[in-house]
Amino acid sequence: MLWEFIGSVLLGLALSWVSLHSLPERLPSPRTVFLTGALGAPFGAYLTHSALGSSPALATGAGAVLVGAVTLSLLIRPRRRRPVRSATAQ
Repeated sequence: MLWEFIGSVLLGLALSWVSLHSLPERLPSPRTVFLTGALGAPFGAYLTHSALGSSPALATGAGAVLVGAVTLSLLIRPRRRRPVRSATAQ
């Protein structure tokens, strides 16, 4: 169980790093992103381990990545757009 926890934390950190490099302008501070990834993935591993029992490590890792990705997706901000003005407002 300890190795699953350490592995899921590492998966969460890797997922955070990838998301920071692919969407840097749409995420909050890197500290928040790494903390969310490092806490979301072990929670996903715990949920998967609780639901499936002593499942293979691959299933637990997949659950960690899925829940970690979901928690990181909650941090994504919408793109900033210029306000659209109507022709009559000008």
